[in-house]
Amino acid sequence: MTKPAVPLYLSEMAPAKIRGTVNQLFQLTTCIGILVANLINYKTDQIHPWGWRLSLGLAVVPATLMFIGGLFLPETPNSLVEQGKLEEAKSVLIKVRGTNNIEAEFQDLVEASEAARAVKNPFRNLLARRNRPQLVIGAIGLPAFQQLTGMNSILFYAPVMFQSLGFGGSASLISSTMTNAALVIAAIMSMYSADKFGRRFLLLEASVEMFCYMVVVGVTLAFKFGEGKELPKSLGLVLVILICLFVLAYGRSWGPMGWLVPSEIFPLETRSAGQSVVVCVNLFFTALIAQCFLVSLCHLKYGIFLLFAGLVFGMGCFVYFLLPETKQVPIEEVYLLWRQHWLWKRYVDDEQINR
Repeated sequence: MTKPAVPLYLSEMAPAKIRGTVNQLFQLTTCIGILVANLINYKTDQIHPWGWRLSLGLAVVPATLMFIGGLFLPETPNSLVEQGKLEEAKSVLIKVRGTNNIEAEFQDLVEASEAARAVKNPFRNLLARRNRPQLVIGAIGLPAFQQLTGMNSILFYAPVMFQSLGFGGSASLISSTMTNAALVIAAIMSMYSADKFGRRFLLLEASVEMFCYMVVVGVTLAFKFGEGKELPKSLGLVLVILICLFVLAYGRSWGPMGWLVPSEIFPLETRSAGQSVVVCVNLFFTALIAQCFLVSLCHLKYGIFLLFAGLVFGMGCFVYFLLPETKQVPIEEVYLLWRQHWLWKRYVDDEQINR
């Protein structure tokens, strides 16, 4: 439930100027949680025979904190307006904005809510022509591409690289710890850069980086690894560095932006439905990659990295041509961006623009 709810909640609560930074807290805390879990697993792995029970039982701690914290969270102003609780919505908006000058934003919420009430079936409305940009970019494109970056192939090969450096049986835990530490660092970088440089810049710059890393890793493995060849230690060190750089690029771009951008671009009348589709598409491609990766690896071998390099190139083109910049645009005014886009303005009708 946290995947669809938290990014949406943060985007609706945050001021437009720092929405990217606030939304990245979801990615940061998730990565920190995974890193802490890996460190706990690394320690409890040395406790026989009941270490795994301790590791599993400690999961109660964050679950309890989440439950208690959730009891004190207020509803978002958007949700309160949609429920007809206008005074409470205005009170929450004043509190989270820190100013009484919220009339313009509050009026936008009321108008968006009135448009949302006119929609009887939000999922069917999501397929409407005027919502084509959100459907293609937010509901399908970004969540699918987030899983098609090749991150899984990198994480799969990471233990092999660490074993070549002499880590032995603990290579899997060591590699997981290092890659998740890189994700935490990347999430912090993303927090400070999302609202400064913009979403498009982060996605495009990282796509170039990830493409280069995938090509280098694929070509290196083609000539130096496989068919009985042992990976030289020095080369293994280079590949480990490349893996960490790839994880850093992913962790500050396609990782967090795959949740941030969809949470920003849906209008109120399709926001919940759209975010649900985002999660469904993301999990579908996660399962698809998990089922197909090993088979593809056996057939393509090093070519799997070149395949992902091609996908990353296509993803970069997708962002360059189709995704407008949403940095510091109020969430209820993002729909105006489609009117200025060379392609999407053909799909946005007058009703959507003048609502």
